[in-house]
Amino acid sequence: MNKRSIEIPAILKIGSGMLNTIGQNLKANGIHRIVIYFGNGLIDMFGKQVMDSLQEADVSVAAYCELDTSKIEDIIELAFSIDSKVQAVVGIGGGKVIDVAKYAAYLRKFHFISVPTSASSDGFSSASASLIVNERRTSVPAAMAYGIIVDTDVLKSAPQKFLYSGIGDLVSKITSLYDWVYEDACGYTVLNDFAMMIAKKAVNSFVRTPFENITDDLFLRELVDSLAMSGVANEIAGSSAPTSGSEHLISHALDKMLEQPQLHGIQVGIATYLMAVVQDHRYARIDKIFTDTKFWDYVKTLQMKKSDFAAAIDLAPSIKPQRHTYLHEEKYREMAKRCLYENKRLNEILV
Repeated sequence: MNKRSIEIPAILKIGSGMLNTIGQNLKANGIHRIVIYFGNGLIDMFGKQVMDSLQEADVSVAAYCELDTSKIEDIIELAFSIDSKVQAVVGIGGGKVIDVAKYAAYLRKFHFISVPTSASSDGFSSASASLIVNERRTSVPAAMAYGIIVDTDVLKSAPQKFLYSGIGDLVSKITSLYDWVYEDACGYTVLNDFAMMIAKKAVNSFVRTPFENITDDLFLRELVDSLAMSGVANEIAGSSAPTSGSEHLISHALDKMLEQPQLHGIQVGIATYLMAVVQDHRYARIDKIFTDTKFWDYVKTLQMKKSDFAAAIDLAPSIKPQRHTYLHEEKYREMAKRCLYENKRLNEILV
């Protein structure tokens, strides 16, 4: 029989006070020697808490430091300086340090333990890293997380814009999945139904979660659970197609064009609503979750320009020419640009 194996996290711990359990969770899974990479300023904030947890569990730390680089040359040098007796690389922080840790683990074939301090995207659970290669931001293969440990108390302490970014990135699965179906119908790819099911369940579970505030424990747990499931969907599919479609191409184009782009999930969220209107698919549901979470209220404060999004729509197909999303066809690019200037909601949030 033709079977294919996939990797999924062996450790998934999400909840209040989870930073205090890192040591016991690693020990329970046979990990006794690690290196830790912290994001900027995070040793002062969380270092003692993490180190105390590791010491109590008798997990030794071969090295630890703060990192603020995404250059692939720096990470390669860092990776091959790691003691060969190390079993796991632990990344604690935002997307940059998580990407560094997962790529270093990938190069040395160590386990990767993901400890995100914000829920701004699904990057903490994906098997790819966004790094600077030849002075350009590039997505490269990386280690799938062996463990994901998320302290919801830490997520609450992060600036709220990171939660809005996570919301935007997660809701984008609605349009990315529709793009994937379209790509399959046009003969450019073959859907993986199981990956489709996982990604669809993740976003549907999230948008139906009752909440009063986006810092509610249930809401945060559902957000992180669903972002983690998105990473698994990509692993099953063998690509990012289930979770990254035309809306991500617009965001990547904005990253290339703008001197100071906004957070990834913020750009993606706006582009998700735009593309849902173009696809004529669930845009009312997207509008409701963005209204209820006050995502739209935050976006209004940013004064983002319709003209930038229009230029990004034209650039989008060149970002991934091997794909065939809605934006790879001129008629849908023209429709998207008209929508930018004619849609009531987009006129409210963009200048």
